[in-house]
Order: sequence, then C-alpha cells, then structure tokens
Amino acid sequence: MSYILILYYSRHGATAAMAHQIARGVEETVGIEARLRTVPPVSTVCEAIADSVPPSGAPYATLEDLRDCAGLALGSPTRFGNMAAPLKFFLDGTSSLWLSGGLAGKPAAVFTSTGTLHGGQESTLLSMMLPLLHHGMLLLGLPYSEPDLVNTTTGGAPYGATHVAGSDAKRPLSDEERRLCQALGRRLAKTAQALGTRA
Repeated sequence: MSYILILYYSRHGATAAMAHQIARGVEETVGIEARLRTVPPVSTVCEAIADSVPPSGAPYATLEDLRDCAGLALGSPTRFGNMAAPLKFFLDGTSSLWLSGGLAGKPAAVFTSTGTLHGGQESTLLSMMLPLLHHGMLLLGLPYSEPDLVNTTTGGAPYGATHVAGSDAKRPLSDEERRLCQALGRRLAKTAQALGTRA
C-alpha cells in the first residue's frame, strides 16, 4: 500500500503530537497509510553513536522509508527560527536520493512547534522547504479555505501546520491546531493519490 512518510524530530512531544494528528488526516484517504518515523538526536561529541532503535515512539527513519514514500510530511520544533539539527543532519545525508531524483515530483508538506506565537514558526517552515525544493518535491501548504486558518488565535500558517507549545513545552494542541494538522494530512494524501506517486 502507498504511504505518506511523516518524518519528524520531537524533543518534548509537541511535534510528535502534531505528527499523530497529521497521520489521522492521511488515513482518512482510502488506499494510503501513514508511516511515522523520527530521527535520533545529534551529539556535540564527535562520533557518538545512538542505539539503532529508539527507547520509545516512532522508529528511526531510513533512506528507504524516504525513497519509497508517496509523499512526505516533515516536522521539527524551531531552533532559533530554523529546523532542529537532528532533522537537518538526516536531510544532509540524502544526497543519493537527490542524485537519483528519487523524490522528484512527490508532494511534501511541513509542520513545526514553537514555544511562543512569534517564535520563528514561518521561518522554520521555510527552512524545511529548502531541501525539499532541491529534491524536486511539490510543496503543499494550507489554503485559506480552511476556516481554522483564518480564525485561529494559536498556531497555523499557510506554509504548513504550526503549534504554540508554550515556554514550558506543555501546552496541548488547540482544537484549531489539531484540525489544521489533520487537514494538512488529508491534503497531502489526496494529492499523492491524484498524482499517482509511488516509489
């Protein structure tokens, strides 16, 4: 069965919660399933090796997960207005997919979580879009036909789904944020299906 890869890094759980809501939206489309994957943290100590299987949560992503997906949702908390280093580290290792054109023509979307409303949400989304453009992926956002995008007082952007987690990273997804994540998942799955993208 075709699948949408939901690839994310989450330190305190907020981005993971968004990933699960995006997966719910994906799986509303018959014939497409969601595959949740994460990446290990990076170390400031050279050559530190993490266990190959995380102690909890989604498995670590492989290049094969990425190569064989029908579409991609990429998520990260913000780090000074940029994607987190572990996700960037993983993407930096995808040169073989770039050389083969393995992701070209596949739909992709991005999502992020920040501590504050103006904590760099849109710049983080844009930072994640850049490598996807280099891979030739087709970027999707959230259209203003989604009522929650117009009415939200928490997260949400036309560039992708967002969440305001609070300075302690404990604020749960708002109803609007949850619905926008699901809408992004639905849009990604339906676009992949319409394009007929496969590995």
